[in-house]
Amino acid sequence: MRVRVASSAICVVLLMSSAAFAQISFGIQIGAPPPPRAYVVPARPGPEFTWVEGYWYPQAGHYLWHDGYWTRPPYEGAYWVAPYHDHGRYVEGYWDGQRGRFAHDHRWDHEAERRDEERRVEARDRHEEHERAERREDHRDDHHDDRH
Repeated sequence: MRVRVASSAICVVLLMSSAAFAQISFGIQIGAPPPPRAYVVPARPGPEFTWVEGYWYPQAGHYLWHDGYWTRPPYEGAYWVAPYHDHGRYVEGYWDGQRGRFAHDHRWDHEAERRDEERRVEARDRHEEHERAERREDHRDDHHDDRH
């Protein structure tokens, strides 16, 4: 009788402890993403830039398209591992390399777009100022009187 009570008590303890470690998880599958979109790749803004190909990513139960873009890797030697869909599971893209893995953050894209636009404007302004200075120099040469 004592053996029966002891083994029953052990079973109850084991069942309760396994229930304490039980996990419940929910997932929503939205299927494979659509095929990639076709688009024109803009000129590379500089040698330090890497092209990140456009891709679909899940958001609120459907896929959103993320256009490809030029960006600087998070560190020298990092390379982009494109996101992919594998057996009903979406695997996010990330940067990888000798210094480790960096998760992609879509907020970087908007910050990079603003930063890159500011750089384009600065470069355009420098170019225009250079052209104005050359025109002023040419204008001076045209009106220079060599008769002293």
